[in-house]
Amino acid sequence: MSGELPPQVQNQIAQLQQVQQQAQALAQQKNQLEIMVKESDMALGELEKINEDVTVFKNIGNLMIKAEKGTVVEDLKEKKETLDLRLQTIVRQEERIHKRFTQLQEQLKTSVGSPGMHAE
Repeated sequence: MSGELPPQVQNQIAQLQQVQQQAQALAQQKNQLEIMVKESDMALGELEKINEDVTVFKNIGNLMIKAEKGTVVEDLKEKKETLDLRLQTIVRQEERIHKRFTQLQEQLKTSVGSPGMHAE
């Protein structure tokens, strides 16, 4: 395309790039949360394998503190529940961002007048 892009098209491109950055940030957050959920699941699985009388430790900052198995299990279940809720929220945000991205793409195609153009 020759010459300068119209301000409306420049604005749409900027919005599209911003939405794309938001989608990337959400994907990173989602990945981190998924890792934390898997770690919690693995820890709970290991705790289920051991007897009640086995000494258990949990991390608190840079310290490892002796704790009761039941308390550690409850703490981990609560943590996992919170992580699952955050993960669901991220998934919903991703869906909204994807819809917005598609909407902006269509607007840009209409503005440029090239229905075959992909702005990804």
